Amino acid sequence: MSDSGPGRAPADELHGFLRELTRFMLRFSGEGAEGVDRVVRGLARTYGGRAETVLVADGAVLSVTVGEDGAGAGGIDRTGGVSGAGGVGQAGGVSGVGRTSGLDGVGMVSGTGGADGPSEIGGTGAGEGRAAGERGGPDETARERAVRKRIDGGQAAQERTDGEQTERASGSGPQAAQERTGGEQAVRERTGGEQAARERTGGERTLTSVVSAFPDLPRLDRAFALKAFVERLREERPPLDEAMAGLRRIEAMPGRVPPWARLLGIVLFALGFAPAVQPTWYEIGSTALLAGLVAVLTVLSETRPRLARVLPLLAATLVSLVTLGLLQPGHAHGGPVLIMLPALFFFVPGDLLSAAAAELVGGFLSTGAVRLVYALVLLLQLYVGVLLGVAVTGTPTGALFDTAQDADLSRWVVVGSWAVFTAGLVLAFGVPWRAAGWVTALVFLTLGAQAAVTALIGEVGGTFVAAVALAATADLLSRPPGRPPRLVLFLGGFFTLTAGSLGLRALTSLSGGHVLHGFHDLMDFVTVVMTIAVGLLAGAALVPSRAEREFRDVS
Repeated sequence: MSDSGPGRAPADELHGFLRELTRFMLRFSGEGAEGVDRVVRGLARTYGGRAETVLVADGAVLSVTVGEDGAGAGGIDRTGGVSGAGGVGQAGGVSGVGRTSGLDGVGMVSGTGGADGPSEIGGTGAGEGRAAGERGGPDETARERAVRKRIDGGQAAQERTDGEQTERASGSGPQAAQERTGGEQAVRERTGGEQAARERTGGERTLTSVVSAFPDLPRLDRAFALKAFVERLREERPPLDEAMAGLRRIEAMPGRVPPWARLLGIVLFALGFAPAVQPTWYEIGSTALLAGLVAVLTVLSETRPRLARVLPLLAATLVSLVTLGLLQPGHAHGGPVLIMLPALFFFVPGDLLSAAAAELVGGFLSTGAVRLVYALVLLLQLYVGVLLGVAVTGTPTGALFDTAQDADLSRWVVVGSWAVFTAGLVLAFGVPWRAAGWVTALVFLTLGAQAAVTALIGEVGGTFVAAVALAATADLLSRPPGRPPRLVLFLGGFFTLTAGSLGLRALTSLSGGHVLHGFHDLMDFVTVVMTIAVGLLAGAALVPSRAEREFRDVS
């Protein structure tokens, strides 16, 4: 790398690094459009450039602008001169003084004195048209040498003009003086043209590319490592080749959780959620069986990409077949949909649905629309899978009711189940154990806020306040260096709000002919999704913005 010090990074290297960073964040960070844009813009400025992004959920258009030869307009060039283009010089009057402005550390003639006026070649901040480094030094570029030649020509013309003035004072050589004055005018016009060209371009180079990456969040350890990586870049600003190598190491890092532990995590994740659906021992026992089957299928799909594409459909079909064909729960155990739901909770896109709604409300229309469509497709895969199980087993669709059984678990068991849920989340999603305490704290903060406010003003108010508290707390806690990223802190509490499960219950109830109950669940689903989305935006608005201040400018 040619410039790894405090100056600006070369355009090609900075563009290549930011392109890979954007792709990585789209795929692994779980950040929305605002989060990706903030990091990419901030790191571009740290390395002396500017970046613009137009993002959708699975891609982005990235535009990176850097000063040509590593010097952006208005900053300090590697040669030590001022790199911002100065104003156009004006020719002095009879007694006027022509002035020039420094450009890229080299003074450039942009005006001359009049017939009786002396001319100055001034380098703004560089003194007498000279860069901080001597002209002709090893860092001088071809452009700078060309400019210097024009300056030298201007100085020679000025000397000839001085001679003309002397001759005119003595009354001799008028034709020779006129020729020399014409030569000086030609030099001035050429120099002025160069000055105008530099002002039009600003000495900058812009590179644009399209980045594609499909979101993938089975492992949150990469998001954890990415936050530490960005903090290091922000504070230390290592060379770009070193930064690129670090990004590739994060992407290639082996999983922290072995397959057997991930399988256990998926089972615990479902078991911890089961009492929130039906607080019964039968629900816990059936969930252990069904979640074990789903976990085996999920772990197998990690090395089989084709299987992974239809994993929600296959998991829902398998759960439906076992529930309706083997378990055959009667009314005494609650509806079949409630038996299936905890085992499928790992695939329910409640987080995507609420994040999509939040981005739409916040003005990120492209990303919000794409996420919303993708979340609905996942939800429909689960729904179709359940119906396939109904068709294969010959179960009448009227059996798809979701009436809950009376509780036979104590309240403390239900509360403690969320600790089991959090342990499952840590294992299933590869969250580093040092973040487990933070995740658990925010899970119980969300539950406590929701329960307390629901008791006072109802379910909608409780969900809204819980979403506000979760968003604001996760954002504030994630800011100090070394803390878990916002997504890791946020995800556990978000799952407790259970938006997506209402959507699946609504669809299955409608397909079973329970129209009133199904539409009631559907309205609850829409209400909860929008309440969570607005609560997330309100929570983000309560904390100070961190959009630009956390990244330092190179200049």
